[in-house]
Amino acid sequence: MKLTHDLIERKSALLIVLVVLVVSVGGLVEIVPLFFQRSTTEPVAGMKPYTALQLAGRDIYLREGCYGCHSQMIRPFRAETERYGHYSVAGESVYDHPFQWGSKRTGPDLARVGGRYGDEWHRVHLNNPRDVVPESNMPAYPWLAETPADATHIERKLEVMRMLGVPYADADIAGAKNELAGRTEQDALIAYLQVLGINIKSKR
Repeated sequence: MKLTHDLIERKSALLIVLVVLVVSVGGLVEIVPLFFQRSTTEPVAGMKPYTALQLAGRDIYLREGCYGCHSQMIRPFRAETERYGHYSVAGESVYDHPFQWGSKRTGPDLARVGGRYGDEWHRVHLNNPRDVVPESNMPAYPWLAETPADATHIERKLEVMRMLGVPYADADIAGAKNELAGRTEQDALIAYLQVLGINIKSKR
């Protein structure tokens, strides 16, 4: 039996098998080499794991759906690097599980927001974004300033992150609850935002 294009289209089972085979081979050729490139598997110079407070802030970022409007991935195009700074590299996300790259930008990309504004600016912005950006359509998050940061499972979270390859020491895990003591969810979220993208110098 000669394998012709016409025959493949008539035999749906054969078509499915061949499509799966082609996609699998193509995927392996593109993905497998990435596991052997240091730039995709090792952290960028100076990068440290999130502190307990920053990790709690990251959880709040996820809980509130911030990723729905803000990406954390600057593409290597002039229009993006001139606005946001150095393009994103994989080594910045090795401690993120899951990473927050995204593509939806109702608001600006946050990959390099760390250190761009002071803590007080972030507090005002989170309480009411229009106080600092009049045209903003971002919702306000005033309750974050009144809600204590939840330390209930923070030690377990760090342990799980260590299982995933994040180099937390026993001392980091043991001191996690103390780090969150007396802090609000707003403190935690700001701590997370202030560390984003600070390990790569921006020309912006």
